[in-house]
Amino acid sequence: MDEKINRIEELVKYLNECSYSYFVLDDPIIDDKKYDKLYDELKSLEKETNYILHNSPTQRVGDVVLDKFEKSVHKSKMWSLDKVTSFEEFESWHNKNLEIARENNLKIPTYIVMQKFDGASINLTYENGKFIKATTRGNGEIGENVTEQVKTIRSIPLDIADNSSLEIRGEIIMTKEEFEKYNKISEVPLKNLRNGASGALRNLDVYETKKRNLSSFLFDIGYFEKNKFGTYLEMLEFLKENKFKCAEFKLCKTIDEVKQEINRIESIRDGLNYDIDGVVIAINEFELRGILGYTVKHPKFSIAYKFEAVEGITKLIDVEWNVGRSGRVSPTAILEPIDIGGITIKRATLNNVDDIKRKNVKINGDVLVRRSNDVIPEIIRGISEDEELIDINIPKNCPSCNSELSQDGVHIYCTNTISCKPQIVKSIVHFASRDAMNIEGFSDKIATQFYEELDVKRISDLYEIKFEDLIKLDKFKEKKANNILNSIEQSKNCNLSNFIYSLGIRNVGLKTSKDIVKKYKTLDKIMTLTEEELNEIHGIGDIIVEDILKFFNNDKVINEIQRLINFGIKFDDYEEIEFIENEFLGKTVVVTGTMKNFSRKEIKDLFEKLGAKTSESVSKKTDYLICGENAGSKYEKAVSLNIKILSEDDFNEICEKIGI
Repeated sequence: MDEKINRIEELVKYLNECSYSYFVLDDPIIDDKKYDKLYDELKSLEKETNYILHNSPTQRVGDVVLDKFEKSVHKSKMWSLDKVTSFEEFESWHNKNLEIARENNLKIPTYIVMQKFDGASINLTYENGKFIKATTRGNGEIGENVTEQVKTIRSIPLDIADNSSLEIRGEIIMTKEEFEKYNKISEVPLKNLRNGASGALRNLDVYETKKRNLSSFLFDIGYFEKNKFGTYLEMLEFLKENKFKCAEFKLCKTIDEVKQEINRIESIRDGLNYDIDGVVIAINEFELRGILGYTVKHPKFSIAYKFEAVEGITKLIDVEWNVGRSGRVSPTAILEPIDIGGITIKRATLNNVDDIKRKNVKINGDVLVRRSNDVIPEIIRGISEDEELIDINIPKNCPSCNSELSQDGVHIYCTNTISCKPQIVKSIVHFASRDAMNIEGFSDKIATQFYEELDVKRISDLYEIKFEDLIKLDKFKEKKANNILNSIEQSKNCNLSNFIYSLGIRNVGLKTSKDIVKKYKTLDKIMTLTEEELNEIHGIGDIIVEDILKFFNNDKVINEIQRLINFGIKFDDYEEIEFIENEFLGKTVVVTGTMKNFSRKEIKDLFEKLGAKTSESVSKKTDYLICGENAGSKYEKAVSLNIKILSEDDFNEICEKIGI
């Protein structure tokens, strides 16, 4: 037993070092495959011995569904920052600081300048070196306990070297890379990074938090029983020494240096992997900070320099209700047109019924709208308080098929999976999509045509379509008809993981499909998995387990799968890939620009065969950037980070050398 206990302690220490190197330093020391193998060994030993350390990475699993949020009191207030929007306003603030410093015979203040993150504020409590609690800002004095949610964030340490009582403040963010990944597999895409982070923290289903792969930046200590710092710089160094992921910062000794740093940060804003909405400027010297103190709302020693807003106020004209693939009925706001950041906005998202009530949104009322990340804009809140405004009518029947709707949490669903047109059309589109059965040339419009004119009412009906059927359709000439039929025929040979994904199991994306197939190999086995067997798959929580069990326990699903197989769909059972030795093995690669000889999917599939991981955005974790024609900002960022850049010709040469 002692041997196993020692091994557990050894694994916990090493895996935490791996997480710190990857999530905080952006400098991985182990590849994902080796990490997963060690993680599985640790999980098995913990189950066998019932010996689980407080800081074990298995405690971040996120398989908890909470009943409610508990209130939690901050030991010291979480302040908001006052703001300026011009250099003139900043200079005025600086001159006041200078005057107070001179009155008290103190030296000219220096400033710490850092990015202002557009995420969710967090307060982390540590006692005796252990992470105890995480709390949202709330009203600044009382927030909500989100400890289980924050445990899923791998950049936040579960233990630290310092044994004092501490409250560490910072921001929880969602990166653009994780935002894109999540939206590719999510039935209801996120609208912006801020809500991706704050919504994950305020989700009682902790596995949903984990799915979003949140990150953190820590930059302040609100409460410290030792309180030993003379400068803000010393505080930030203390945070780094205790393995927190800190915001990048610069010590500026003159206001000209501050202005230069503001301009520099604004110039790189669009190329960052996360959202910022300004710059924080904070006095470095704690003696002057103590003299300046606070207003009722803000510290006087720190200020936010806000960049140009991407928000505006307009009128809500109406609300449309649309049905998704799973039957979820979601609202979309119809707006009086407004220009925000050079774009005319006419529609905005309202996530669900709870969102409408919480934001106090009403027809004909003014609303605050935000646009970010080139996605559909979002209503932040209602502005008007006029009693004559019209409440938004929450439908009781499906807007498409008129079936009765059912409530599930904050969402409403149409349960008519047999004849509700939007559900069926979107299921067919998903089945045909690139990461599923990859039926080339398919589209929403074609799926609608097939539904309305060819009576395609389930995915297997696609394999009954004949040339004579297609040639009768509008805009279907001989070439287009043959291309679609060939694509449908070619789709019959597919990977099992793509097939599982194509079935549209709720909450099961492509990665989860691959994880299931990797573990259990065959379709017959996957269709009969037990709850215990599903729980053995790393990263799958209770909600997904329940969704999978429910899906394969449906006779209609089993009959549909059998019908697909009868039409000739076949796939090889999973085999562990043995990668040939090559320079991309275990590396992270980003592809940008237009390729002459490859489609974007072909080149990504090729890298997967080479054992490389592809990413959508350039970061310090990127090993290679493959550049086609018209490469843009990714190229510039790769140059600035000194990342190895290869042209398409360079890549072809390497492929020829390794014989592929």
